[in-house]
Amino acid sequence: MERNTYDSIWYVQDMETGMPPLRLADGGTPQREQTGLSIPAQATWSPDGRWIYYRALLEGKVDIWRAATDGSGAAPLTLEPADIRAFVLGEDGRELRYSIGAERGDIIAAEQAEYDRGIRIDRTVPLGQGLFRSGFVDGRLATQRLRDNEVIRHPLLADVPDRWKALDLATGARRDLDMSGALPGLPTNADLVDEPSDVSAFSQEPFGIRVALITRVGERNGLRDRPDTELMVFPRRNVRVPIRCTAEACTGKTIVAVQWRPRTDEVLFTVEYPDEGHAQSIHRWNVKTGVVQPVISSRGLLNGGVRLLSSDCAATARLLACVVAEADRPPRLERIDIETGGRRVLFDPNPALAHDMADVGVRLLRWTDADGRRFTGQFYPARNAGPGLPPLFVSYYWCKGFVRGGLGEELPFASLAGHGIAALCINLAPSREDGVEQYEQARSAVESVVALLAAQGEVDAGRVGMGGLSFGAEITMWTAMHSQVLAAASVSSLGLSPMYYLLLSNFGEAFYTRLRMGWQLGALEETPERWRRFSPLFNLDRIRAPILMQLPEQEYIHSLDYAVPLMREGRADMYVFPNEPHQKFQPRHKLAVYERNLDWFRYWLLNEEDPNPVKRQQYAHWQAMRAALPVTAVHDGGDDGN
Repeated sequence: MERNTYDSIWYVQDMETGMPPLRLADGGTPQREQTGLSIPAQATWSPDGRWIYYRALLEGKVDIWRAATDGSGAAPLTLEPADIRAFVLGEDGRELRYSIGAERGDIIAAEQAEYDRGIRIDRTVPLGQGLFRSGFVDGRLATQRLRDNEVIRHPLLADVPDRWKALDLATGARRDLDMSGALPGLPTNADLVDEPSDVSAFSQEPFGIRVALITRVGERNGLRDRPDTELMVFPRRNVRVPIRCTAEACTGKTIVAVQWRPRTDEVLFTVEYPDEGHAQSIHRWNVKTGVVQPVISSRGLLNGGVRLLSSDCAATARLLACVVAEADRPPRLERIDIETGGRRVLFDPNPALAHDMADVGVRLLRWTDADGRRFTGQFYPARNAGPGLPPLFVSYYWCKGFVRGGLGEELPFASLAGHGIAALCINLAPSREDGVEQYEQARSAVESVVALLAAQGEVDAGRVGMGGLSFGAEITMWTAMHSQVLAAASVSSLGLSPMYYLLLSNFGEAFYTRLRMGWQLGALEETPERWRRFSPLFNLDRIRAPILMQLPEQEYIHSLDYAVPLMREGRADMYVFPNEPHQKFQPRHKLAVYERNLDWFRYWLLNEEDPNPVKRQQYAHWQAMRAALPVTAVHDGGDDGN
């Protein structure tokens, strides 16, 4: 927190003995993709096990480093004037092949040249964001541009093609490589199936030719994705007659990850159970015999540690190394015996937090709405509550594994519960093709669970708050507009509005296509009624809950057409965090957002204020907002979403 940054560290640990991990080297500042998520770091072992090779961002440069696995030291190997984009170690461990892009000095010069000449606004400029060095790229403020779509940013000269080189690790000699020979050829989706868009994951057999594949199957019936998955193996590339897994564990399930068990005929696959709060289990399928056997099950995530995407555990012929995490227990590294399912904790980085969470009492909640749609969520009962039923905070979107704040990690579920506000993180239901149906499904999830918990005497239905980021923010605004259930709200990203459309339409047809697919929206004059359903700008008189907006600098301007009227009328309070992308990542910013969300909902749902004198001005502003808000709901009676 003092340095406002993150550290990463490489360790090695013996899986057989379970001895404590040995610290090898500084892994540098975690690299991030352009929405703010950290990029998982990858290590490559030397064939003799004496070294690991990895990319690291240190002192503003991305190099390949080599660390001795006995802990005796680490050093950079590449020392190029450009950052390393990718690398592969030769099979014999004697040669390191790596790719570089534009040189760092050339990127800085290109930024300065634009600054000096004036920046021409074209479709690549992310409108609403600072034009010069306004976003973090590899640890420094850099100028950013759009390339593939209207929201993902890239640094200048990111389109410079990869140049591949080879480094002889014994002599230090370097040579240029033809890109076609730099990496081994991998099959593509199109090599394997006729409908590559339905492929969700595949894994090529190590040192072999077989390919395991997961495809989406079933009728959509209004869903965005096919509802089921199918697991199959192709004996080799371009063979279109696969071996299908037909066992009960493979059929009608949500299979999210697949990999080969090394040097065997078995495929390891991960099944996710939506009705169990997206808990995961791992099974093994013998491709030759067809037999499927369970390996391990969990109450949460059981993977390689990546929470927002599917990821595999690390596998040997006998053991798995998995990151295991549940709603009431933070992630830890476990060793799992593939044959017996026996498990042992190798490394628990947060034992104190795990101890604290044991007292929170998180439980999985299941319910259905009036239309029979099933929902799940992680429920945090209120603790230290005062007289009467406690209020409730809800968020709708991402609640898998250890829920440390929902998507973006900004919502303090456990802290709210500790202050007497029950909290519920609702899992996203299967996405609908129609945008209104998608939003209404979420609204129904919120209203039905509030009614359920109120009927059970667990919460006060008159004091409900809601918050979220990205799709969670969209659903929060939709619920504020089309329901009377909320008493206060908090959002961390923009909503659909004419200003959003104006700024992003500069990118052209790719943006229009996404808008039509996601929300069935065209230009305002083409689909005016549709815009009136979605946009807060056309529903200002229907919003009765006070709204806290804690937005990244890259997005806040897109929301000003509806945010400014709300702020002028004392119905919204906005904070903007400089240099932040879609998901904020600077530690001080995340702490500020977390604390302010806690303060906000304590104020509006409990009428409590933090006595810290530093926050006096914050509460004075909120008191003025409360005085300006109408006593009764602004919009008319019951609302069916119209």
